[in-house]
Amino acid sequence: MIYVVQRHRATTLHFDLRLEVDGVLVSWAVPKEPTTDPRVKRLAVQVDDHELEHATYEDADKTIWDHGTYENLIEPDAAGAIAAGHLKVRLHGARLDGVFALTRTSMNGDPRNWILVKVADPQV
Repeated sequence: MIYVVQRHRATTLHFDLRLEVDGVLVSWAVPKEPTTDPRVKRLAVQVDDHELEHATYEDADKTIWDHGTYENLIEPDAAGAIAAGHLKVRLHGARLDGVFALTRTSMNGDPRNWILVKVADPQV
C-alpha cells in the first residue's frame, strides 16, 4: 500500500498525510512538518478521503514532500484501525522511515483531531 505526504501552501502551510486504504487515500492535514523525533507529537486533522490518483498530484501550491509504501501493524486492517481510532504503520519512504502511530484524541472536542507520533526505535 502506498502513502504520500504533500507539502501544501494553502491559507496556511501544512502537510497532507495520505494512506492508501480500501482503494482511496485516507487523509490528514498536519499543520507542522512531520518529524522522526519520537518526543514530538504533531496534530493531524482528518480530512476528506481522496482518490488514489491524488497521490501523484503536484501544482504550484502542492508538492510531494515524501512518498513510499507502508505496512499496517494493527489487526485486522487499516480501515478497522482507523475506525477504532488508533493506527500504527511502518513507513518506507525517503524522509519518513520507521513506525508511526496515529491516535484519535478528544482535543478541542473535535473527533477529526488525531495525534501523529514517531514510535521510538528499539535500542540496538
